[in-house]
Amino acid sequence: MWTFCYFLSVGIIAAAAAFAIALAAGKYRRGRVFTPFNVMFGGLFLAVVVCLLPIYAGIVGETPFQRLKVLAFSLHNAFQIFTIDADKEIILDSIRTPYAWLTALYAATLSVEFVAAPLLSFGFLISFFRNVFVYGRYLLCRFFDVYVFSELNDRSLALAEDLRGRHKHALIVFTDVFDSNDETGYEYAERARELGALCFKKDILSVNFRRHSRKKQICFFAIGQDEVENITQALKLISVYGDRENTRLYVFSSRVESELLLTQAPKDKIKVRRVNDVRARVNHMLYEDGSRLFETAAPAPDGAKQIGALIVGMGGHGTEMLKALTWYCQMDGYHVRIDAFDADPLAEDRFAAACPELMSPVYNGVTVPGEAEYTVRVHAGMEAGTKTFADEVAKLGQVTYALVSLGSDEANIRTAVELRVLFERLHVHPVIQAIVYSTEETEALAGVVNFKGQPYDIEFIGDVRSTYSEPMIIDSVLEAEALARHLKWGAEEEFWQYEYNYRSSVASAIHMRARVACGVPGADKKEEDLTPEEKAVIERLEHRRWNAYMRAEGYVYSGSPHKSSRNDLGRMHHDLVCFDALDDEEKAKDVRVGTV
Repeated sequence: MWTFCYFLSVGIIAAAAAFAIALAAGKYRRGRVFTPFNVMFGGLFLAVVVCLLPIYAGIVGETPFQRLKVLAFSLHNAFQIFTIDADKEIILDSIRTPYAWLTALYAATLSVEFVAAPLLSFGFLISFFRNVFVYGRYLLCRFFDVYVFSELNDRSLALAEDLRGRHKHALIVFTDVFDSNDETGYEYAERARELGALCFKKDILSVNFRRHSRKKQICFFAIGQDEVENITQALKLISVYGDRENTRLYVFSSRVESELLLTQAPKDKIKVRRVNDVRARVNHMLYEDGSRLFETAAPAPDGAKQIGALIVGMGGHGTEMLKALTWYCQMDGYHVRIDAFDADPLAEDRFAAACPELMSPVYNGVTVPGEAEYTVRVHAGMEAGTKTFADEVAKLGQVTYALVSLGSDEANIRTAVELRVLFERLHVHPVIQAIVYSTEETEALAGVVNFKGQPYDIEFIGDVRSTYSEPMIIDSVLEAEALARHLKWGAEEEFWQYEYNYRSSVASAIHMRARVACGVPGADKKEEDLTPEEKAVIERLEHRRWNAYMRAEGYVYSGSPHKSSRNDLGRMHHDLVCFDALDDEEKAKDVRVGTV
């Protein structure tokens, strides 16, 4: 029994240590129970109990209920060892193994456990009281607005820091936070501490926020690195807090299933929004500064102005910007030509599959009265940095805007600089923007010049700090304008319930701002104040924009002008026709939506 119990206890400790190391090294599912500390604590306690069994078997001897007494005494003394209350000398003197070497090992092992056990108990107590302290602080702050993050990472910290700067008295809460000895984890913890944030070890679903004042706002951010987990947490948060007023949920996911699942989830009073950070960045760029595209447009042979857009890289940002420019640049007196380059030889085929009618020769590059006007060309199998690429760019003619989005900061910076060199040789000076994720590099590169002090005049955008900010993510101003657009034809609950409505209204609000900036007649007037001429301009322009937007979303004409032919499951719409083919009801909707 002595030999068996000794090696069993050592095996338990070894297994617990291996499991704890594996949990600490890997992305363990941050457990509520199986954390490295809990595993070691439980493993050591079990090992101590096993070690004590033969000792108390000898002390109890052959008496009634021997096994029960042995187990009870072993558990009792194990608790005493963990609380520094055990009589260690009696325990060590009671070791009676049949071998001298085993006695020595037994005594040595128990001596180590006598020291390790109280240390783990002390750590447990510190952790316990810290959690109690954190929850106590939360209860004291239940009458403040609160921002709750599902994870502590670079994105959640950037957003929390921006929110703290704008809302001094709000409560910041991070959940699923575990102590980490690595440099990144320590830095995150320090930044959270500087924010005065509360950090719960429990996940976002395990902390009870139902006690928060119902008069105060709660904003939940499912912002973990694992998008599947974000969706799962969001669905459970909706089920728990769906009936609460003043509650918003932001779910960070670009996965297709996230839109489907969140649309299906039964929502009562909670407002839910799925955040696609790439789309949010593009929308924000166009809303805040998109009018530059019209200001920098070049003269066209027919007396209009030409927007020449170049997109290098058809990843997330490139493809989203390509789609957006087709509808954003619908403006009287302007033409838009968009050239997109990508190394993937199937880039054009993939884009045409996603937006078939947008790329159809029936509309692409064709001028039809009352229809969206644009020219989109995808140069597939064309790698940036090659002579072939440079030669093709040189053939484009006047380029007034360029976006570089190749997937890595180094490639984007290098290509943006090469483009500036090329454009200087061509004697044109377009706006060049490059996606750079590193905040440090973005700040360091601001205003960069060459060795003669000549500015490269490149805008480095898309870094974590500016992307994960209140204006970009929450964007209450644009959201309010989008809701106002939606209410001109639909109910408010539909705006929050269906992402289709939300996205469409946001696009409408963005374009409305561009119309005002471009001085479109009547753009700044209400519908009832429009002259007949202004009404005619606005309703045609709005339909052009809407047509381009719907095709960018993948919609095609349903084949019939009747409403019954509309099929949103197949992305087919009966109104995807030129303006003159619409009935009077739809024409009236265009002018109603197209006014302030």
